[in-house]
Amino acid sequence: MSTIDRTDRLDPKVPVEEAAVFLDPSPHALEMGVQRLDSGQLLVAARTHMPGCSGRMFEWWFRFAPDTRQYAWWHPLDHVSSRWVETSPRTHVGSTHLVEERLGAEEVYELQIHFIDPAELFGAEAVQEALDAGHVSAIVAAQLSTGAEPLRDERGRPNMGRMAHIARDTPDGMVLRSRFWLGAGTGLPPEQLEQIIPGSTGLGLMQHALTEFTFLSRILPPLYAAENRDTEAVVLPW
Repeated sequence: MSTIDRTDRLDPKVPVEEAAVFLDPSPHALEMGVQRLDSGQLLVAARTHMPGCSGRMFEWWFRFAPDTRQYAWWHPLDHVSSRWVETSPRTHVGSTHLVEERLGAEEVYELQIHFIDPAELFGAEAVQEALDAGHVSAIVAAQLSTGAEPLRDERGRPNMGRMAHIARDTPDGMVLRSRFWLGAGTGLPPEQLEQIIPGSTGLGLMQHALTEFTFLSRILPPLYAAENRDTEAVVLPW
């Protein structure tokens, strides 16, 4: 059996332990929406079409590490501030993004997003299988938390949720499948997670994710071309 064939695609309740099912590009029951899991965690799903973009461009954007001004290009209303820790021009894995942002409303959240190797979330075999099959062109995975002093795991990484952006290249541009498991890693009981992570937060995050990546799709191709013109050919429209 395929390593990514781990759950029924008609079941909207996909726990973080079965995240690899989302490497299958076939339609899933929850492509846009919010689902409360039995664990009390909140699963948030978003799907964004990004014409003219590619997985290669998408991963580069996270290595580019946008500052506050550039972060506003990504979402002119919701993105407030941006700074990065432990960045590298070779990989985004291991870097931490410290941001202030809104989720489609007025409240500003202070977030820490630490980027991890996708193998931690999906399993190395499942990731390689999806890449080899052409089902995936890029994956950006992270652990995240809120607040200045967030809950952390044994390695010191923020540990109040999991995030994955799964890119697939098509002839019409890149399709991005985003998934968030809010509350994953906390070890808190379901009733407590339901209190501290309301469904309205998930709806705001869903709207925010689609909006920010729609904005990004409009600027990413020319920005990528300009920043990489010494190493990659630029395709002229004339």
